[in-house]
Amino acid sequence: MTGLALAFSFLLVFAAALLRLGGASLVRTLRADALHDAAEGVRGAGRVAALLEDRAILQPSIGVIHAALLVAATIPATWALASLQSGWGLMAALVGLGVVVVLAGDSIPRAWGRAHPGRPAYRLARALAGAIRLGERATDLILDDDDHEEAEDSHQDEEEKELISQVLDFTEAIVREIMVPRTDMVTLPVTARTDEAVGVVLAEGTSRVPISGEDSDDIVGVLYAKDLLQLMDAGAEPGPVTDLMRSPYFVPESKRVSELMREMQRDQVHLAVVVDEFGSTAGLVTIEDIIEELVGEIVDEYDVEEPMAVALGDGAYLLDARMPVDDLADLVGVELPDEDWDTVGGLMLGLAGRVPLEGESFEYDRLVLVAERVQGRRVAQVRVTPR
Repeated sequence: MTGLALAFSFLLVFAAALLRLGGASLVRTLRADALHDAAEGVRGAGRVAALLEDRAILQPSIGVIHAALLVAATIPATWALASLQSGWGLMAALVGLGVVVVLAGDSIPRAWGRAHPGRPAYRLARALAGAIRLGERATDLILDDDDHEEAEDSHQDEEEKELISQVLDFTEAIVREIMVPRTDMVTLPVTARTDEAVGVVLAEGTSRVPISGEDSDDIVGVLYAKDLLQLMDAGAEPGPVTDLMRSPYFVPESKRVSELMREMQRDQVHLAVVVDEFGSTAGLVTIEDIIEELVGEIVDEYDVEEPMAVALGDGAYLLDARMPVDDLADLVGVELPDEDWDTVGGLMLGLAGRVPLEGESFEYDRLVLVAERVQGRRVAQVRVTPR
């Protein structure tokens, strides 16, 4: 009978270990990776992707069932040890039991699962789904209405903290961090005519186009799409864009975003040309860029949303080189230097010490960064893989 009790305890600890392993792997899995693997026919990946739609319930639900399994495992084991030992021997046996239960049923499988996102969760997906459903029901039974209200208040507090954090980040941000770099600017030469400008506005979907003089570094004006529309509505003949362009609004790249927003609101300006310390054009910034810095990305019905990072599987990503270095660090869990470079493209230039060649790779910490696409003197796409 004692042996049967110990065997039953072992099975419960084993079940708890599998649940902890799968749960730790699940919360470390990116939904984009799971969707990618599901598309390739990996068994269990689709179920994991569905579970990851609501991350907030995963750990509490799994935690309830995991704790119940460990508690249930200690009861028959304690009874069996009490029938075999007494006094100090029993005390030592119970301490040993606690250590084994914690290590085998929690710490070791959790560490393994955190280090191996994806596959363990896929293999245990069915069991995880059942545990999460059961854990949700158990939580509903345990919590009364007041507890639910407290949980909702806690969730609201988290949202408020996130908003406060965004506001604090906004007050510290400088224009250089949010501007569209000069290499990505859509401009028109000063010699262009209004019919050409109409084509550019329609093709690019922009409402304001900087006008350049000798080159893109020499911005002499800004053309507004609404001025073009008024010209077309009046039936006027095409003419030089210089007849319609307005004076550009210049700001230094080191200016705080919060200050610029107040200035643009005061002066009713929607686009500013950003200049560096030498007076050269560094990029441009719009009111929309500033608002997005505060509230997040704004995508309207005319925008084509292109993700900054595309998961390739096995921890690899294809990145837009304009992606902020801080965002990459959060994505891959590696501390990256952001003092000298704001973007991944800048990081690549820093690692290479020059403009890298397409396909050229560099190592940093636990990452391998490959210059996937290079356009002139600019890195456009970077592939990141773990070493």
